[in-house]
Amino acid sequence: QVQLVESGGGLVQPGGSLRLSCAASGSISSIRTMGWYRQVSAKERELVASITFDGSTNYDGSVKGRFTISRFNTGNSVNLQMNKLKPEDTAVYYCNAESFGPVRYSYWGQGTQVTVSS
Repeated sequence: QVQLVESGGGLVQPGGSLRLSCAASGSISSIRTMGWYRQVSAKERELVASITFDGSTNYDGSVKGRFTISRFNTGNSVNLQMNKLKPEDTAVYYCNAESFGPVRYSYWGQGTQVTVSS
């Protein structure tokens, strides 16, 4: 089992910056990939950015060049630096961890609200 605790988020004006942090505990050696997803109301949760155990990153096209994901602390923590925020970035952001193995277990944080508004 993996537990994820998120921090960061809040209200920011368009063009501003925020940083989200996520710390994993439990079976951290089983984590292959960590990432951030976001969800707006009842819409489907979508991938924002992810990073694997070896540092490979993946970004949604809408955030490329504005958001940066990084993994540190022996791989059990991940940050999402969000710059040049837009109103359409407003969502609940969830930290995710996915395990190694033929069966990929997925774990979720509790979510943190990001609101971009003037």
